[in-house]
Amino acid sequence: MDLLLNNDRNTNSVDLFEIGIRSFMCTGKIHINWAEVFHGRARMNPQDNDAGLIHTLQMAVGVLELAETAELRRQVLRVCNQARTTTVRIAVFGPFNYGKSTLLNALLGEKALPIDLIPTTGAAIRLRYGPQLQTRICLTNSQEIIEEGTDVLKQYAILDDQRRMREDVISVEVSCPHPLLQTGVELLDLPGTNDREAQDVLIKEQLLTADLVIQMLDGRKLMTLGEREHLRDWLLDRGIESVIFVVNFLNLLEPDDQKQVMNRMRFVAESFRSQLPPGISNLYRVDALPALRARLKGDIAAAQSAGLPMLESALHTIVQTYQTQGPPQQSQRLVALAKQLQQALIQKIETVKATVQTDVQNSAQQRLEIKQRAQTLIIKGFRESVTETRNWLDLPTLLRYYETEAQVALQQQRFPAWLTQTLKPKWLGHQRQIVAWVHKACEFFNQPRPVELWFAFPSQPEMASQSQNQTSSTNPTQPQEEEMTSVAIATGLGWLMGDPLGAAILGGAGYVVNQLDWSAVNAPSPVAEDEQYRQFAQYYLGQFSSAALTALQNYEQTAEQLILAPLVAAPAEPTKSSYHHQQHLTLLQNTLATLTEALETPSIREI
Repeated sequence: MDLLLNNDRNTNSVDLFEIGIRSFMCTGKIHINWAEVFHGRARMNPQDNDAGLIHTLQMAVGVLELAETAELRRQVLRVCNQARTTTVRIAVFGPFNYGKSTLLNALLGEKALPIDLIPTTGAAIRLRYGPQLQTRICLTNSQEIIEEGTDVLKQYAILDDQRRMREDVISVEVSCPHPLLQTGVELLDLPGTNDREAQDVLIKEQLLTADLVIQMLDGRKLMTLGEREHLRDWLLDRGIESVIFVVNFLNLLEPDDQKQVMNRMRFVAESFRSQLPPGISNLYRVDALPALRARLKGDIAAAQSAGLPMLESALHTIVQTYQTQGPPQQSQRLVALAKQLQQALIQKIETVKATVQTDVQNSAQQRLEIKQRAQTLIIKGFRESVTETRNWLDLPTLLRYYETEAQVALQQQRFPAWLTQTLKPKWLGHQRQIVAWVHKACEFFNQPRPVELWFAFPSQPEMASQSQNQTSSTNPTQPQEEEMTSVAIATGLGWLMGDPLGAAILGGAGYVVNQLDWSAVNAPSPVAEDEQYRQFAQYYLGQFSSAALTALQNYEQTAEQLILAPLVAAPAEPTKSSYHHQQHLTLLQNTLATLTEALETPSIREI
């Protein structure tokens, strides 16, 4: 996060912004002792009443994560930076060709700024004290141009042929050895307000840094109601109330017209609240060009006639008052910006809340979609495995693959070994494949496992010779005890995205085929012994097929009910992204509470 700390600030001051951030990191809350701040017990500059609010504004800008180009961010930083200085900044403001640069040159007594009959000033030019007339220009490529005099301004500080400002100029500064500037005053020559939008943005930012605004008026043009409202939008609504109106070009009118214009302009000036020292008017007549000529010639009477000395006297009084008591409008501008930041925080909080909710909902939907895709894959794999097993259990298939092997095993009296080594492993493989899909479904959907896919293999037939068969007619062979062979699968599977879901144990009732009455098959028969073994093999495989298919059908019905159960979206759970947004939301809410607390402090509410 950009902490937005001003490099020019007093490093000995108590940095409430850093304190607030550290407090949040440790406790989750931002706390500033406003009672201490506004009663002067915290060592901050320039005025304790504003210092706490300045830090809070900087903190709010950082928490809002405003872009560097955001107008609100730039305004806050400019106002906060200017509030930390003791310099009194006077800005000359008005449309192009109203004589702003000419008036400043008259105040300085030399042609320090470029003037012409066409709009010229294309950058904010700051005039400050220096031992000699010198220009310093900073460019976006980090280049710094320092030259004696002000001729270089014609290259960097005026509009081009398309009436556009240079985009590579960061700042323009002129040093001048004038007594007014030596007292700690800076003069600001602003571009005209009736041209391009980019220039208007620059002017608005610079106006917020001015302690006093000289509003130039053209005596040849009476201000309309719309123009006065426009002026109110530029100044009063932004907390700029220290305004002096200077009427120019009255020397071009007839004496009677001059009186009428001044009466009209006086009405305009009185309609504006102006926080100026007692006894200081907010309306002056200065014929800028005659005043400049008189000052250059050293003609005191002509300068007096042009109205320059009265304005200069008022400026000296205002500067002295501001330097001793502080600019009255500074707190108002800070409060105005604080209220804008307060609304921005409220809007940002609502936006982040919606983002958190959306993240959580999207996460739940994504999890449901994953389950749906998994369900589709599982049911497909399960049904393919069941179909493959059912095809294998089809009696013609079993006879084709195993009849001869079973017959030979019976003849060689190794049928149990054949079952263990051939038929049972093959059946077990099919079982594993089927049950694995069901276990995957249980694990992924957090469902209990169904009963086993289980049945008892038919008992082994016991063959006898013809003599034994004859004996058996008088002494029937007792039914052989059934060989019960349980076949079950118990596997622990980790499936889908490497998420181990544990193991489970199959249990429950199975499917059992009734014990076969092999005595009926062992009855004497006139057929050859090979044919008799073949019939026994066919009969066994038929019983095996019937029992296995019945068990498979019952298991399939139970398993499909489990696998095809309707999926319900899981309860929404915070994601990594939503956790980050929630942290930001908490910081925003704490910052809003801190800012609201500052605005509700009695000393601030009185502003």
